[in-house]
Amino acid sequence: MLTTPDTEVFSNGMRTDVKAAALINEEYDAFVVPLANAFRPTFEPGLQRLTRLIGKLKIPVVVLGVGAQFGVTYAPERLKPMEGSVRAFCAAVLEHSASIGVRGEFTERYLHDLGFRDVEAIGCPSMFLHGDRLLVEKKAAALTAQSRISVNGSHTAVRGGGLHKVITRAHERYPNLLCIGQNISDAKQLHWRDVDSPGGRVREMPTHPDHPMYREGKARVYIDPVTWMDDLREFDYSFGSRTHGNIAALLAGTPATVLAFDSRTLELCRYFEIPHRLLSEVPEDLDPADLYEKADFTGLAGNHKERFDRFAAFLDKNGLQNTFTHGDGGAAFEKKLRSLPFPAGLRPWNDTDVAPLTSRFGWLHHRIGALDSQNAQLKRDLAKSRTGARAAAKAASVIPSPSIYRRAKRAVGDPLRRALKPNKS
Repeated sequence: MLTTPDTEVFSNGMRTDVKAAALINEEYDAFVVPLANAFRPTFEPGLQRLTRLIGKLKIPVVVLGVGAQFGVTYAPERLKPMEGSVRAFCAAVLEHSASIGVRGEFTERYLHDLGFRDVEAIGCPSMFLHGDRLLVEKKAAALTAQSRISVNGSHTAVRGGGLHKVITRAHERYPNLLCIGQNISDAKQLHWRDVDSPGGRVREMPTHPDHPMYREGKARVYIDPVTWMDDLREFDYSFGSRTHGNIAALLAGTPATVLAFDSRTLELCRYFEIPHRLLSEVPEDLDPADLYEKADFTGLAGNHKERFDRFAAFLDKNGLQNTFTHGDGGAAFEKKLRSLPFPAGLRPWNDTDVAPLTSRFGWLHHRIGALDSQNAQLKRDLAKSRTGARAAAKAASVIPSPSIYRRAKRAVGDPLRRALKPNKS
């Protein structure tokens, strides 16, 4: 979106390197931060690092679509402990920009309550992939048993929000139902059957090897949005609790409904007029056909140009050009994308064909070799550390204390042996 004849865009990745401030000041004209639900407790350390970096910058800093994450009631108490970090971040950004772009009404109100006025609701940049155009049409008057339907959901919504019951009933009714996962843990499950993670242990997720949809090959994880949206164009409908899983469908022209589970999903749906229902209010025997029938895309498509114009005005105010107003509408970028080979979506590992087994075992063999090298280095480091510790202890004439393991063994082992010793009659 920011690539124009006068602008080159470079990505510095997902990590924040505070030490890179001098380099950024020297080589770049603006620092753009496309955040998502950054105002949440688990992201506070990352937000603080970002604040420190911004504090060292001398160039404009533009924040696109940051959001706060609460429940659907919009009660801000959850963020009270990190309020200081949010204030520091916003103050640092506004020292370098005209305004802060937020995802919707809730985050806008939250920052207003903290005393910040230069805040604009601009939604999420992903919705403007096609500029001021967004065409979403129902391909059929109603869904049937043969309709192709995509479902998505977070582990939290599945485990704690009851979404698994909705998915189970939909799986019974629609043989062409496909679940699209969006986490690294989902990808590891499909490719490796790896369940060694908190998300990976949620058996109700269709990406889990124990789930019937996994065994039927009805799960995918996409490595790139290109193939993700290409496949969704062939679907009749998408629904679930993942906002961007359904945005991917809408951008592909496929109707979608979001089952909102928290404030970040709800405020985006309200801002863009995406059809939605609160997950907490849908029955467990919910039929996607009912959602499809009631989904109205008039406001989504009809008011899209107005929302895009607001977004473009925000960019202009903050000194950024966009490809739709100042460039070729993204044509050159799309042409370059289409020249690249993107892998197909990952599928469940259900086959015993030699070819996929060979590639997997080859990768494992490589990893085992790398781990052997790391383990050998750790042993050398440990031996060196122990030698140094013994030398220090000897020099200080200190007798090393027993290890925690040995102390615990003595404390627990003797009473345990006495307890297990047979009584003498």
